[in-house]
Amino acid sequence: MAVNSRYIALKICLTVIEQGRSLSQALAEGLAQFDDRRERAFAQNLVFGTLRWQERLEAIRSHLLKKPLKAKDEDVNQLILLGLYQILYMDTPEHAAVSETVNLTKSLKKPWARGLVNGVLRSFLREKDAICAEVDKKPAYRFAHPQWFTKAMRKAYPEHWEQILAANNEPAPLTLRVNPRVQTREAFLASLADNEIDASVHPKAPFGVVLTQSQDVTRLPSYDDGGFSVQDAAAQQAGTLLAPQAGEHILDACAAPGGKTTHLLELSDDQANVFALEKEPERMERLSENLFRLNLHADLDVGDAAQPDDWWNGAAFDKILLDAPCSATGIIRRHPDIKWHRTPEDIDALVTTQAAILKALWPLLKPRGRLLYATCSVLPDENRNQMSAFLQATDDAREIPIEADWGLTIEGAPGRQILPGLDGMDGFYYCLIEKISSE
Repeated sequence: MAVNSRYIALKICLTVIEQGRSLSQALAEGLAQFDDRRERAFAQNLVFGTLRWQERLEAIRSHLLKKPLKAKDEDVNQLILLGLYQILYMDTPEHAAVSETVNLTKSLKKPWARGLVNGVLRSFLREKDAICAEVDKKPAYRFAHPQWFTKAMRKAYPEHWEQILAANNEPAPLTLRVNPRVQTREAFLASLADNEIDASVHPKAPFGVVLTQSQDVTRLPSYDDGGFSVQDAAAQQAGTLLAPQAGEHILDACAAPGGKTTHLLELSDDQANVFALEKEPERMERLSENLFRLNLHADLDVGDAAQPDDWWNGAAFDKILLDAPCSATGIIRRHPDIKWHRTPEDIDALVTTQAAILKALWPLLKPRGRLLYATCSVLPDENRNQMSAFLQATDDAREIPIEADWGLTIEGAPGRQILPGLDGMDGFYYCLIEKISSE
């Protein structure tokens, strides 16, 4: 029996919106039902797009409905959004977008909804330009982001906020990190070209390669030999900034799934003594798998970075990488459900957690040792404000300014911020600090 791609897309969206599941989990389960690659790709596009533009689509729907539907009819609500997305953003012929969406009311076993969905979508076809013009007067709707986040971006980045919100709605590229222990970047590009796979170097990441089209990376040349890893160019800056050396004792404090752990090891030719800590036991398996595939070695432990008494053996670290738990607001383009799963209250809790980890880890660093603080966030409270507070409260800490040709600095604030989409990268923040020796 053929699988209806629109129905599966609807179920995935409902799982994310109603049940609060992550898109990554819901998508993997939903797409596993497809045998046909084209149908799978269609469903994935429909899910990502509907969730990306949810705020704008909801505003349009509100213009078209005389009164809101009841909570128990969220499936009908989401079905309307799927139809609106197809009309606005996909190449689907308008008549097919309407008829196929209307037909799904049978699967919902809500025959009363057929006329409603049909009427709403056909009304939109007649009034599309006028409704969109009215809705788009409000930036949160025009850029399809929650109001609180839109305000936060306007305040934090008055010259860049529109660029940030627009970039969050664009598909992210597939960027790879070449393993220099196995091959050069030039050799990897040549092997991709031999297999008729179009790719280019990333201009801001010395080991970065960007694929023109997404691929099943497990089928790419040298995957089984550990020739590369999947990692955005923004995340690849961590290893370069920390500059691991052979013999150094390095802590990766929030390590899973291991992208930065493995990069530290690659850059030190597997000669650094990396201790990789992860709080979530179920994520350690992925970290172990990555180390095995790349033929790298690290000491692994499950533990809370904020509670070093539970796992630290007393040997001070030369360097610490703290890729702190954060809102992930810099990678919305990869995970559009972040828009709906984050609240201002979540940010307050994360800021408290980050500060606690910083305070707990600082005593573990040797004099003249360096700590690299990193997040995939664009919110100042998690980034520059967090580090300003730490530096002011910590007498033996000083910032090492990051000199780089990527990202931007804010006058009077520590660290360097990468904005989403800038040089094709995810949103990321880095701040490098050193412990002042008492000698």
